[in-house]
Amino acid sequence: MSEHLLFLTGKLAEKQLRSILEKMQPEFTYTVHQLGLKVAALMTADMIARRLTETFGADRIIVPGRCRGDLEALSVTLGVPVVRGPEELKDLPQYFGKAAQKPDLSHYKVKIFAEIVDAPHVSVEEVVKRAYYYKKNGADVIDIGCLPSTDFPHMEEIIQTLKQEGFRVSIDSLDANDLLRGGKAGADFMLSLHESTLWIADEVAATPIIIPERHEDLDSLDRAIKIMQEKQRAFIVDPILDPLHFGFTDSVVRYHTVRKKYPSIEMMMGVGNITELTHADTAGMNALLLGICSELNINHILATEVSRHACRAIKEADLARRIMFAAKQHDTLPKHIDPGLMALHETAPFPYTLVEIKELAGQITDPSFRIQTSAEGVHIFNRDGMHSAHDPFVLFPELKVETDGSHAFYLGVELARAEIAWQLGKRFTQDQALTWGCATDQAEQSVDLHTFKPAGTTLQKQK
Repeated sequence: MSEHLLFLTGKLAEKQLRSILEKMQPEFTYTVHQLGLKVAALMTADMIARRLTETFGADRIIVPGRCRGDLEALSVTLGVPVVRGPEELKDLPQYFGKAAQKPDLSHYKVKIFAEIVDAPHVSVEEVVKRAYYYKKNGADVIDIGCLPSTDFPHMEEIIQTLKQEGFRVSIDSLDANDLLRGGKAGADFMLSLHESTLWIADEVAATPIIIPERHEDLDSLDRAIKIMQEKQRAFIVDPILDPLHFGFTDSVVRYHTVRKKYPSIEMMMGVGNITELTHADTAGMNALLLGICSELNINHILATEVSRHACRAIKEADLARRIMFAAKQHDTLPKHIDPGLMALHETAPFPYTLVEIKELAGQITDPSFRIQTSAEGVHIFNRDGMHSAHDPFVLFPELKVETDGSHAFYLGVELARAEIAWQLGKRFTQDQALTWGCATDQAEQSVDLHTFKPAGTTLQKQK
C-alpha cells in the first residue's frame, strides 16, 4: 500500500501546490489542506496544533520548509510524523526524488596533508593552533614546512607536541639534516626524498614521499621505486604537479604515466601549486584536481592555505574528495551530490518565472512587501503594486519608506541580497542569508534581520 501524505498550505499557495503535485504523478497518495491562513510561510507548529482537527488518514504530514516550531512535539500531539518540505514549492519534485537517495559523504580515500608553511618562524603554540584548525577542516596529516638555509631549533618540540596532541605529522624539506631530525623526532612521513637521498629512509621509520631528481626525470623515479620495493619499505610517490605555463600539462601526463606503469603504488599530488599560484576561485580547482586524483587512484594530496584567495582550500579539498568518492562509488557524474563547492552559482537559481511572480503579486491584499528574483531581475511587491529592476536604487523611491528608518534598512539589506543573487545566478530566499558553500562559515556571518524588521511586517516569500 502506498504512503498517504497530508500537505498543509495557505490560501495563496494552494493552487500552485495542487498543480505541482498533479504534474509529479507521485507514487504516494495525498491530501492538500489549506489551514486557513493566507501566507503558508507564516505557519507555526503551535498554529497547526490549534487549527488541524483532522489528519485525513495521513502516514506523514508535510509542512512548508519555513514552518517554525517544534515538529517533534507536534508529531506526538497529532500521532503522525510531521516533517518540513522544501522552502520553495518548485523544489517539491526534487525533494521527493532525491530525499531517499541522499549521498553518503562520510567516506573518502584521499588523505589531506595540510602544510604549515615557514614553520621555523612559527611558535609551537601557533603551530598547534593551526593544526587544530586544519584538522577541523578535514586535514589528516599536519605537514611541517621547513625553509632552505634557515635554523629550526624548535622542530623537535613542534613534532613531539603535535604527536602528543594526537596528530599525524610530516616533515617537509629537501635538506637531508631537516629530514633526519624530523624523522628521529617522530614524524610519520618525510617530504621529499629522491634517488640521491634515499639513504635517509634507512635511518628513520618515517614513510618517505619520493620525487624525481628533476621534475621530468621519471627514470630516476623508477630507480628509487625499485630500491624501496626491494627493501619492502612503505613509500609514496609524487611525480610533482607544476604550475600553469610552467609544465602543468606535462606534469599531469607524468602522473598518468606513473600510474599506468605502477597500478598499485601509493601516490601524492601537491595541489597547492595550482590553488596558490592561480588567481581564480579555488573551489573549482579543488573539484577538478580531486577528480583527477579519483581517476588515477591518487590517495594523498599536499594542500596549503598561504594566499588569501586560498584561505578555504583545505575545507574545499575535504568536500571535493568526499563528493568524488561518492560519485565513483555510484558510477555517476559528480553532479547533484552536494552544493558546497558551488559558491557563486546554483543549478536552479530562479524557481519562479516573471509570469508566476506577477500572478502571485496580483493576489496580495496587504501592505507587506515581498521580494523575489527571476531571470529578468529583482521584484518587490505588495497590495499597492509590483516594481522590477536590476538596481535596488531604482526601486527605493517607489517604496515610500523614507520616514521609517528600520523598515528602509531592512528592505535595503534584502534588496541588496536579491541583487547579488540575481547578478551571480544564486538562489534568493527572503529573510535568509545567501549561501556560499565552502567559501564561508555561514554560522559566523549569520545575522537575525528580524531585529530590524518593524512589527507586523511580513517579508517572506509565499508558499
